[in-house]
Amino acid sequence: MDIETIRHEALLLPPQERAQLAEQLLPSFDTLSEIEIEQLWYQEAARRAAEMDQGLVERIPAEVVLREAKALFKK
Repeated sequence: MDIETIRHEALLLPPQERAQLAEQLLPSFDTLSEIEIEQLWYQEAARRAAEMDQGLVERIPAEVVLREAKALFKK
C-alpha cells in the first residue's frame, strides 16, 4: 500500500478516529535523529518550492502575513 492510499483512507475516517491515529503517529517523530529531521525539512522545503514553481500555491507577501497575524492577536 502506498502513502497516497494510506492518506486517502485515513482522511475518510471519522474525526475522532483521525485524531486517535494522529495521536499514535506523532510520537514516532520523537525518535528521529537530527540528521533525519533535517532531511525531512529539506524534503518539505523542496516540495513547497516545486508547488510554487508550478503555480499550485498562492504567494502571499510577508507584509500581508504579518498584518493578518497581528490582527489575529488583537481579537
